Amino acid sequence: MDILAEVLDRVRLGGTLLFHFELGHPWNLALPKRPYALFHYLSRGSATLALEQGRELHMTEGDFVVVTRGEPHVIYSDSRTEPLPILDIDRLNGRLGLIRHGGGEQPRATMICGNFTVARPSRGSVLELLPPLLLLKPTEDGGWLAAILRRMVSEAAFERPGQGVALSRLTEVLFVEVLRSWIKSLGPGEGGWLGAMADPHIGPALQLIHERPDQPWTLGDLGQSVGLGRSAFSARFTKLVGESMYSYLIARRMSEAAFLLETSDEAIARIATRVGYETAAAFSKLFHRHHGLSPGRYRAVRRSDGGRTQGAVLEAEVAG
Repeated sequence: MDILAEVLDRVRLGGTLLFHFELGHPWNLALPKRPYALFHYLSRGSATLALEQGRELHMTEGDFVVVTRGEPHVIYSDSRTEPLPILDIDRLNGRLGLIRHGGGEQPRATMICGNFTVARPSRGSVLELLPPLLLLKPTEDGGWLAAILRRMVSEAAFERPGQGVALSRLTEVLFVEVLRSWIKSLGPGEGGWLGAMADPHIGPALQLIHERPDQPWTLGDLGQSVGLGRSAFSARFTKLVGESMYSYLIARRMSEAAFLLETSDEAIARIATRVGYETAAAFSKLFHRHHGLSPGRYRAVRRSDGGRTQGAVLEAEVAG
């Protein structure tokens, strides 16, 4: 099993290109908070990206940045310039053609902006594991990034049948490549389970948990399966994944259960058995604690909007 492929497939990753800018110095763009990740690719020139809390990042030609939590931020060549608010960032016609902005001075910059969306958000999702601000610098083998983005710009230039689907698929490929590059750059103990997948002991353990979440796994069982003693395995798992094996196992079971509730008509008792619980009552209690809704209510709410957004679930949680 390819754990990353399974996770990305189940959360329904999507996204699109939002803007293609040509910017003359001085310029300043202000982007509001959004309920998804935003990416910016600076294909020419230089810029500074500043988050609302004060963190700044200097971008040079070829840099690719992801604001993973959709935090409000500004991007500029001169901070003294009045920011242009990008209030209607979701508008579709913003993709169709080049948008020119800024003054008439050199240096000029070109930038592509888009989003990554998750239609089935869940706790411990891929986006939550990424740092709030992810920077990828150009590398010798990084031609894939420019190639995908050039194709996205070309696709977005003119309206034609299937354009939305094509852009969404290209964004999926882009996100996978971004993840691969980021995972490759991680040091030991970084990146949660994404980084731990490469470990010769913890990687196979994660594989077993994902393949058989219904099994009554213990530290001793998993440790023995991957060639480590109970204590050594427990310490290594917690250090690399960032949580205990039991916490991860429960989260994995709850994620699997949520997926089955959304995509199948199986009885709740049957789903409880499939994720490792002997009784529906024990499963329902833990599911409610994890997701904030009973299994039946979760199924009804998620199916009512086709699993497109988390809004209905959040509203139900707030309402109690």
